[in-house]
Amino acid sequence: MNAERVVAVDAKPNRRNELNELSDLDEWIELHELVSRSAKWLELSAAVPEQHTAAVVADRFDLITWRDTYEQSSGLRDLAEELSERHDYANDLLADAFLAAYKLAPRLRERERMSPSRWVNHEVITSLVASPEFAELRRETCGDPYAAAMAVLAQAAALRRMLEHCREVRERAEQASDARQAVERAAKTVAEALGRAAEEADDGAVPAVPAGAVHQAISAAEAAEAAARQSIQDAVQSLAPAIPGIRSGVRAAVAKATAAVREEASLMRAWGVGSGELERMPFGQRALLAERLRAGRLSQWAELIGRFRQMADGERARKVENAGGELVGVTLGSDLSRVIPSELANLGLPQLRAVFAARYAAGELMLYDSQGEQTTGRGAVIACVDTSHSMYEAGPGGITREAWAKACALALLDQARHARRDFVGILFSAADKVRVFRFPAGEPAGIDRILDFAETFLGGGTSLQRPLTTAGELLEEEFNDAARARGDIVMITDDACAVTEEWMRGWNDTKHRLGFRVFGVAIGPPPAPETASVLDALCDNLRSVEDLTDVHAAADLFRVI
Repeated sequence: MNAERVVAVDAKPNRRNELNELSDLDEWIELHELVSRSAKWLELSAAVPEQHTAAVVADRFDLITWRDTYEQSSGLRDLAEELSERHDYANDLLADAFLAAYKLAPRLRERERMSPSRWVNHEVITSLVASPEFAELRRETCGDPYAAAMAVLAQAAALRRMLEHCREVRERAEQASDARQAVERAAKTVAEALGRAAEEADDGAVPAVPAGAVHQAISAAEAAEAAARQSIQDAVQSLAPAIPGIRSGVRAAVAKATAAVREEASLMRAWGVGSGELERMPFGQRALLAERLRAGRLSQWAELIGRFRQMADGERARKVENAGGELVGVTLGSDLSRVIPSELANLGLPQLRAVFAARYAAGELMLYDSQGEQTTGRGAVIACVDTSHSMYEAGPGGITREAWAKACALALLDQARHARRDFVGILFSAADKVRVFRFPAGEPAGIDRILDFAETFLGGGTSLQRPLTTAGELLEEEFNDAARARGDIVMITDDACAVTEEWMRGWNDTKHRLGFRVFGVAIGPPPAPETASVLDALCDNLRSVEDLTDVHAAADLFRVI
């Protein structure tokens, strides 16, 4: 050994000797060798790959929407509590299912970036988004938190079955997740051991004891990595056979959710609740409304109510502006109020004006032809609906007389609002049983008020005098307050009871003074020809309805009212 090396060794004999005495070893390890062996674990401990717990990529606004919806929906909270009792991470699955239905363009993470403990969740959501039925569901739920929550609740039974079916898979995935975490902890242990070794290093060399601790930590990390690799492989292998069952279960769940969401949307539309109104409605209020519509007395007749409203809408479209009655074709004449547009176009050409004048003089202009109906009124539309015991009677299709009458009245409410006319619903039975529901044209027709009108049933006998007297008083009040005449009264009943002569004289006087019209709808078999009908005497226009599945029996009402 040369002199320089001797000096170097003699300059630091004490520290190495002291450490060798403590460790009973005289072997020192170069620090750079330990660093080289530990590099893999140092990198892992410094930047642990993020293991996501959510399959659907969401921003903070999406998450706020989910949390708000979850807080407002007792159904979601109850479902989450139930599933969480038997299955870990059920809340994450519900959040993913909600966001997949709610987001405009849901994007899923790769399974490799997910925590293994959520692999089952990931497969469920992947199958959900990939199912052909999911696109149909999203037409109803996209951007609508309430509808998305409803879709999740409709899939509850299927989610429950899938989680039970995948219990073993989830247990293995959980083991894989634990094993992966063990690798991360082992990597940190290597980094800590190397840090302590570096502190003990002398002139680039590490004593045997801290160096041995680093080697032990590395060996433990390698063993943990091997165990994690095997555990992940086992989890992947156990997941593969479960995928077909998950996919079939998801398809059935999506189909059920689509049907449920569409059914409620159809129910809302049938009752006249538009999508814009629903979007502005608070979650709790919308849930209560949906429950009330499903549980109400007339909930089973929502389809009938919807058909009535569609029919009335179509009949309004058949009206011709400035032409009285029903449009039936084209005829010839000289009535300038009914000239068709192509004839009027001749006036725009100087060379054809003389032709127009000659045809006008000869009565040969082409005109809209209408027949059999009067001009529409301007005063209030009043529907008098019989709610006596006999209205419980059901006709074809199981539809009750009450359901048909209420559906017709609700369509008349739409008719009045479309024409900016007040609407009044009068429910009656016996002389002492009358309920009046007023819907002024200048105020919103609240759905709660509409439901109160539709669901009220008085029972008892039938008296026509009382509701008609009330209707006449309301029209007279309107005439005195707003100078509006020409109101319309629609009497819907299945029982033509008698009226007194004195009342009849007063009724005719009121009718003549105010200029209103009375339309009658007699529900049930018509009376015998030889029997005098009180409704015939009371009404300007009377029709009979026997087939309660036919909404077109009253179609003409919506062309003249």
